[in-house]
Amino acid sequence: MFTVLTSWSNKMMQRYLPDPFLFVILLTFVVFGFALIFTPTNPKDLITIWGESFWNLLTFSMQMVLILLTGYVLASSPLFKKALSFLASFATSPGSAIILVTLISLLASWINWGFGLVIGALFAKELARQVKGVDYRLLIASAYSGFIIWHGGLAGSIPLTIATEGHFSTDLIGIIPTSETIFSSFNLFIILAIVIILPIVNRLMYNKDQSFTIDPALLDEAPPIAATSSTSPADKMENSFVLSMLIGGLGLLFVVIYFSANGFELNLNIVNFAFLFLGILFHGRPKNFLASVNNAVKGSSGIIIQFPFYAGIMGMMVSSGLAEKMSSWFVSFSTELTFPLFTFISAGIINFFVPSGGGQWAVQAPIMLPAGAELGIKPSVTAMAVAWGDAWTNLIQPFWALPALAIAGLKAKDIMGFCLINLFVTGVIIGVAFIFV
Repeated sequence: MFTVLTSWSNKMMQRYLPDPFLFVILLTFVVFGFALIFTPTNPKDLITIWGESFWNLLTFSMQMVLILLTGYVLASSPLFKKALSFLASFATSPGSAIILVTLISLLASWINWGFGLVIGALFAKELARQVKGVDYRLLIASAYSGFIIWHGGLAGSIPLTIATEGHFSTDLIGIIPTSETIFSSFNLFIILAIVIILPIVNRLMYNKDQSFTIDPALLDEAPPIAATSSTSPADKMENSFVLSMLIGGLGLLFVVIYFSANGFELNLNIVNFAFLFLGILFHGRPKNFLASVNNAVKGSSGIIIQFPFYAGIMGMMVSSGLAEKMSSWFVSFSTELTFPLFTFISAGIINFFVPSGGGQWAVQAPIMLPAGAELGIKPSVTAMAVAWGDAWTNLIQPFWALPALAIAGLKAKDIMGFCLINLFVTGVIIGVAFIFV
């Protein structure tokens, strides 16, 4: 029964889900049309908003390119390959490989979402090399499915925002410690339930007869470039082990200083920084490092070209008032019992158009927090309902899958059938938790 449902889901996605670039174009027209119908914004103003917002995600886009590039470079180093290979050796069958990659991805994403996206995909590739008969699409989908846990984890942007002095909702809710959000009993229940159920669901989706296997040779990286015997100063520097150790060591020294001063506080910049300099060290020679960088850059085109379109969409959603209208509509028929659930669902829908946790909170907080307060809902519950809604529909939002897909060499339609099943299963888990919170 489960494999039949999965097969149907995969066929639907293969047939109807367009390339992520076409998806974002269609999404642009959908938001444009909805804004014209449901808000007083006129076409000229919408076009102006779209164009002026188009480059608002440049910093974030570069961070995402770097998380892909630095993760790829680190994983292609001989030392890191050995570590992934050792970990993958614990998987003795396709089923155990699927469960293992899901658990590793969940753990990594709970620590930091960028870390989880890259490590999960890289580990899935290593498992595909070692485990015969495993469905490569399902491996990558399982790796990506762990991403759902990020907003309930250590790097969740909404719970960290409201725990920070001076956040924009301070006058309304004050400072809410992470003990009431990330480490609250209801949030830990959701995480525990997902950690137990999601690997099982992914395992049940495995169908040996419809498995898409891949030749391990196609996943192998080019071997390290051997040091040349040339005596020219340029060649000597390109093959200098000492230069790599010096600059790599300098970078790691900063990482040590950073963690000494800030504790185990991860963000995209420090993750990218650590990955970059570890990659330099582990490749040993500048020439090998640069060869790996050149290979990594080939997979970043989707991020570079699509993220500006999402910035334009976000601009139209926020500036036209469409996101506010959608949130207010859900509030209008909520009760004390259903408010957390409908907040979660509304956040999941808005996430399709505003795929940024911090940006989405800025849009929904001014509406959801006062409405929740009137119904007697704790602000911590409202905040986490938005956070989990934002994380939930990432499962079928190509925006966030791009780094993993680039690493894997797959298209969105290859994994989204599996992710759709995960969406429904995790939606039930999270939804039930917010009904009884």
